[in-house]
Amino acid sequence: MSWALGVLRAGQRVRTSFLRPAMAVCPPRAAGHPFTAVWPFTPVSKMATVKRELMQNFTSEEPVCHNKVSIIGAGSVGMACAVSILLKGLSDELALVDVDERKLKGETMDLQHGSLFMKMPNIVCSKDYLVTANSSLVIITAGARQEQGETRLNLVQRNVTIFKFMISNIVQYSPSCKLIVVSNPVDILTYVAWKLSAFPKNRVIGSGCNLDTARFRFLIGQKLGIHSESCHGWVLGEHGDSSVPVWSGVNVAGVPLKDLNAEIGTDRDPEQWKNVHREVIASAYEIIKMKGYTSWAIGLSVADLTESILKNLRRMHPVSTIIQGLYGIDEEVFLSVPCVLGENGISDLVKIKLTPGEEAHLKKSAETLWAIQKELKL
Repeated sequence: MSWALGVLRAGQRVRTSFLRPAMAVCPPRAAGHPFTAVWPFTPVSKMATVKRELMQNFTSEEPVCHNKVSIIGAGSVGMACAVSILLKGLSDELALVDVDERKLKGETMDLQHGSLFMKMPNIVCSKDYLVTANSSLVIITAGARQEQGETRLNLVQRNVTIFKFMISNIVQYSPSCKLIVVSNPVDILTYVAWKLSAFPKNRVIGSGCNLDTARFRFLIGQKLGIHSESCHGWVLGEHGDSSVPVWSGVNVAGVPLKDLNAEIGTDRDPEQWKNVHREVIASAYEIIKMKGYTSWAIGLSVADLTESILKNLRRMHPVSTIIQGLYGIDEEVFLSVPCVLGENGISDLVKIKLTPGEEAHLKKSAETLWAIQKELKL
């Protein structure tokens, strides 16, 4: 079911939650909207006797949530994000939202049945955004898919309609959360989320080139026969075909590869390292051709960003943020640059030194995005 259809049916939402039996839920801020469990369990009247015989209450306690994460969209990408976050044990509550209630409940039950193997006390779901209340972080993976023959502008405008509904609900129930936008085209939709939410710029983050950079380092490692973690390099700019590989900064153990091959990344390079970046761009298309979609790598990438934010690690990631005023860019566009991520979202941007050619490519990305953004009806 498309998310656009879900928006049209918003008035028919059902306030339900899918909870594990006898599991306390962190109370939402909004009153008067009770959760209704839809998973059948033993009536309280019968459980209470067994519970009283088994345990003696020592003290009363109010459930308190720390680091609650909500994921909007239970498709292949949303569920890959969910599994990756669960396996890292990053949150004490995970909330899932989707308009396809049957699939949503099925996915949630499947995850709940794996609770024994994960350090996650509570997994809930609903079509109603009330289930996301008091989230520390909300991850948006939902959006309209591009139809055959549809222009990019039309696709983005359809997503704007969907985002208006999603963002208003997120802001209502979690006004202090950080947002990670994953839906494509991610740079433009991160801009849309920032505008619609009116959140400060540090709290609206696009997954951007975090995955592009991971692919870049993996392929460099493959070419050198070493682990990708030992390869250092960045892909910046737009998450897409116009992304910018920063060959001037690629190094292994502090040794710049450009010092060993002055033409690296250019058409004059006899080793044709430029093909590494071409493969970064082509890889998503290849995966989609073979399995129909990409999911696992982006899920792991988002969990990596989530960890930096929730644990206040202050690690650097190439994520999409507003870069107006940098590299000669005057428009309000979101592109990926190295950012320090912590408990407040983005705390710092690293002013990476680019060659004139790299900077020109970055500005070209900005112009491409602005040409679409300026036509949007927000």
